[in-house]
Amino acid sequence: MNRGFLILLLIFAFSCKNHDKKTDNTNAETQGNSEVIQKNKSDSVYLFTTFREPADEGLYLAYSEDGYKWKDLGGPYLKPVVGESKIMRDPSVVNGRDSTYHMVWTTDWRGGNGFGYSSTTDFINWSQPKMIPAMEHEPEVVNVWAPELFYDENQNRFIILWASTIPFRYEKEQEEEKNNHRMYFTTTKDFQEFTDTQLLMNAGFSMIDCVIVKRGEGDYVLVLKDNTRPNRNLKVAFGSDPLGPYLDISKPFTGFLTEGPTVIQQDGKYIIYYDNYGEKTFSAVETENFQNFTDISEKIELPEGHKHGTITRISKEVLEGLITKSENLN
Repeated sequence: MNRGFLILLLIFAFSCKNHDKKTDNTNAETQGNSEVIQKNKSDSVYLFTTFREPADEGLYLAYSEDGYKWKDLGGPYLKPVVGESKIMRDPSVVNGRDSTYHMVWTTDWRGGNGFGYSSTTDFINWSQPKMIPAMEHEPEVVNVWAPELFYDENQNRFIILWASTIPFRYEKEQEEEKNNHRMYFTTTKDFQEFTDTQLLMNAGFSMIDCVIVKRGEGDYVLVLKDNTRPNRNLKVAFGSDPLGPYLDISKPFTGFLTEGPTVIQQDGKYIIYYDNYGEKTFSAVETENFQNFTDISEKIELPEGHKHGTITRISKEVLEGLITKSENLN
């Protein structure tokens, strides 16, 4: 046999062996990560932040082990003490790289120029609530509605988006000038310093209740409420960055008079909960691709009076503390 050919054959065999070894290691690492994820899920439950009308009592909570059936934890766990109206609506919660959960909420129907903020590690003990006057630079602003938190892990920052009306600023359809909302945002790493407020999206119509969903790297979905009078329903749009631009706005996937979406992912599917306030109930749809949606409202159970907020995950240790606390709430 040609000596040069023999050497090449040996090199090829060695390379194949190393490739198989690397593949085995990769599979082992993937399997290990999967086991960690499953362990984390088995050690945690879903927590739904909510409120009760007329929104003057504060934060209420519910929890679920399967993402469908929710048990009431009662409330209030944090009373509304900031803002002119002293209300708490649309409580949005998220955590970053540590065990601290950050929450923002609507403090006023009209007249406010910011939103409320507080943080916690157990949903029982909270930092001193404060106002974040994100629209104080706009003297004509009518409101600051439904602030929503998104943790951008790539930039290690929190994005806060909300809806505000500034009369005569943008084109409108059938909306009154004081009900013609657009979406704005700011970002922060520590909830002490914030970037300048900017416009997130102007799609040519009144829009509120936006939620950012990350599907993968460079793949984001914005779940939004078209708040124009004939619609007032939920749609989705798509972007390659959490701050947009978001394009290809879909047709509505919910009926008339729906709002307040929040999204969880499990078993390869996304569940979108929303407040079906026209029917005075809560509803949900399931989707794999944000193009086809299946109504699964018959599968979900929520406490009476439950209103829209967000869903996060907490440890079972935190849950145990909340259950104990709930037994002592009035």
